Amino acid sequence: MHLNPQWLPELILMEDFAGDWGSFFAAVYEVFRQDFEQDKPVFRGKRLGLKRHPEYDGKSATFWHMISEGTVEDDRVPDIRRCERIGWPRPIIENSEDAVLKVWAEPRGKNQRIHLWLESEGYLVVLDDRGEYILPWTAFYIEREHQRTKYTKRWNRYKNNGV
Repeated sequence: MHLNPQWLPELILMEDFAGDWGSFFAAVYEVFRQDFEQDKPVFRGKRLGLKRHPEYDGKSATFWHMISEGTVEDDRVPDIRRCERIGWPRPIIENSEDAVLKVWAEPRGKNQRIHLWLESEGYLVVLDDRGEYILPWTAFYIEREHQRTKYTKRWNRYKNNGV
């Protein structure tokens, strides 16, 4: 048994909205808006921006990446587990020095992708470090054990080699 860090908020559960997708979605978006639009999180002293495009339904690309899944932008599908955890990315980013998180960077083109892995919950936040600024790229729950093992291996490779 593991305990969640005290700074990790409760999930926003669909059942608390009696299965009403519209009300649930509005609550999820409000949390994102407060955490990333009204007030920007800070990662190790560097303020985060927001990837706005492509916007859909007046909401930023970052929002859609944090609540949906799929490889084709126009065909991404909302994922309940991602929606329920929309309150997690900001506190994970702002508590990146907590030993409960595994944090590593990997090159991605000319940028660095920073991974913040809350292994106990199977939750990953990915930031895109563009030098002058950082963008929250995506965040997702990892359901399958082999995928969790993959991210743990990537962390171990970084820890052992710095790569």
